[in-house]
Amino acid sequence: MSVYTVVNQAELEVFLADYEQGALVAFEGISAGIENTNYFVDTTTGRFVLTIFEHHRFEELPYFLNIMAFMADHQIPTANPKPTLNGHYLKALKGKPAALVERLTGSGVEHPTRTQCEIMAKNLAKFHLAGQDYQQTRANDRDLHWMQKTFQSIKSYLSKDEIDLIAIELAYQADIAWDTLPESVIHADLFCDNALFNGDVLSGIIDLYYACNAPMLYDLAVMVNDWCRTEQGGLNTDMVKAVLNAYEAVRPLTMKEQSFWKPALRLAALRFLLSRLQDKHQPREGEMTQIKDPNVFKTLLIVHQHSK
Repeated sequence: MSVYTVVNQAELEVFLADYEQGALVAFEGISAGIENTNYFVDTTTGRFVLTIFEHHRFEELPYFLNIMAFMADHQIPTANPKPTLNGHYLKALKGKPAALVERLTGSGVEHPTRTQCEIMAKNLAKFHLAGQDYQQTRANDRDLHWMQKTFQSIKSYLSKDEIDLIAIELAYQADIAWDTLPESVIHADLFCDNALFNGDVLSGIIDLYYACNAPMLYDLAVMVNDWCRTEQGGLNTDMVKAVLNAYEAVRPLTMKEQSFWKPALRLAALRFLLSRLQDKHQPREGEMTQIKDPNVFKTLLIVHQHSK
């Protein structure tokens, strides 16, 4: 959610004229995150988030935007996209696809409490159950194949210990039969800053632009690796247990999923280690950008590799 595409007031006013959302009052770029350009937009009728998609094509995006409306219909809090006067969720801005969605209240949590973790886990389970009835499908574009390709792309920038760490993990993951696990729509990026809370009330799940059809267990592992991580770099085992209990109160894990839990944690750590290394060594230009520390997931992957 960095600002790669700069929009001025006149351009935004023209864009908003195709919506029934009032006149522009104020706007500002959002620096948090790393993938798309985002602005807070205030109009005479409400508060919104404008997203300009930097990597997705027009034809890809209905999958994500329709998920938001679908999940909201299933009582899972998400930001609903606003239609244009012609009833479309997408519109071109600066030659790129863009969408206007409602701005939810609340904020991300830097240090989630046990209660917030449990609430998030229950809602993630509901998200997965609902997603099994979602008709559109999309493959995971950050799957093991992407990880192998990205590793080769950035390998020349890495230290020997990083190369050895990633090579060992890729070889390990290649032998895991991920396609045998139950799948659904998954968020695939459910970090603490992608869920908004008002105290202990979940007000919304945001940034669904990595959503895809993939193993639900992997999605749970992505969440746990961020929400239950300690300052020392490992996981808080009591918090992990609380998350798993809360999730399974809504959707019990299968026996096979339980046996794949450690590999799932390792795969989730590897995916974000690689994406952060790529952002560090092959950064994209932007007016406001945030490069997140890859050592967070380097440390976590090492911990997972050595845990029993």
